[in-house]
Amino acid sequence: MSVYKEEKTNTWRVIYRYTDWTGQRKQSQKRGFKTKREAQAWEREQMNKATADLDMTFESFIKLYTQDMQGRIKENTWHTKENIINTKLLPYFKKRKISQITPKDIINWQNEMINYRDVKGKPYSPVYLKTLHNQLSAIFNHAVKYYGLRENPAAKVGNMGKSKSREMLFWTKEEYLKFAEVMMDKPIAYYAFEVLYWCGIREGELLALTTADFDFTKGTVSITKSYQRINGRDIITPPKTEKSNRIIKMPKFLCEEMQDYLKSLYGIEPDERIFPITKNYLHREMDRGSAQAGVKRIRIHDLRHSHVSLLIEMGFSAVAIADRVGHESIDITFNYAHLFPSRQTEMADKLDMERTQEGA
Repeated sequence: MSVYKEEKTNTWRVIYRYTDWTGQRKQSQKRGFKTKREAQAWEREQMNKATADLDMTFESFIKLYTQDMQGRIKENTWHTKENIINTKLLPYFKKRKISQITPKDIINWQNEMINYRDVKGKPYSPVYLKTLHNQLSAIFNHAVKYYGLRENPAAKVGNMGKSKSREMLFWTKEEYLKFAEVMMDKPIAYYAFEVLYWCGIREGELLALTTADFDFTKGTVSITKSYQRINGRDIITPPKTEKSNRIIKMPKFLCEEMQDYLKSLYGIEPDERIFPITKNYLHREMDRGSAQAGVKRIRIHDLRHSHVSLLIEMGFSAVAIADRVGHESIDITFNYAHLFPSRQTEMADKLDMERTQEGA
């Protein structure tokens, strides 16, 4: 690399040559540095990046991390990561050399996140705090695994927050029916909530549905995709997990309702979304319907919890429920254990009987 002064503009220019990933020699340049020192500092940073030298700044490593990871994961997943990186990590670690970030630096950052309060005095949730730390740790793990960083300071410190909130809200069937009744004045919202509640699908799965996903002869709806709106664009991705690809049997009344709804969508194409609305629209309608029906406000995702709780109440097993909602049965057992009827008394009685028979 070379640094030159441009007399006409009284600024400095850097010309640098490098070998790209294909082995070809390339040359590029950057102009407009006000001082030679700025130009040389930028030159050193480019050399560190070119040789993957971890003497580079956290900001520069993020560019490498982006190149390595962005094309390997779903666009909506990367969008979430990118937002955390830009708003919660770069402002704190941006100019620090990644090889010199210590566990103490991580603790200071954690404390800043834990002590944050918005304009209403509300802190970040424990779940969000854990998500922030996981992303920071993932970046350091990448540096350890692929770029020779000696250790992950975030892993050494340990996490903050917790994996999920203990509170799980849901509606009883009676509460949902009160809500559904007041939603009938807006068909698109009514039918959307009917599918969410009676099929237990995710919000993104609902918004990706097309007419081609329904088989009214068999009474089924196929879940094969998910909808996201990212940077003003509609994005259709595969479902959340492989297990999420599934075919759901609908109750007869819902089949009839959905046939009526689809008939009302004049001229719709097989690959067009039948619910061309946004998540914000559903949230506003949830606000309106909850207030009018006089039921507690729950999250859209809590309709999925409500569906699971209804199936548990009806006596279905964790395995059967997991197959319907696209979960692993162990997840259903763990997350909804408090809703399954306890068989502890029956177990104790049988153990007592075994002991009595043994002593006879």
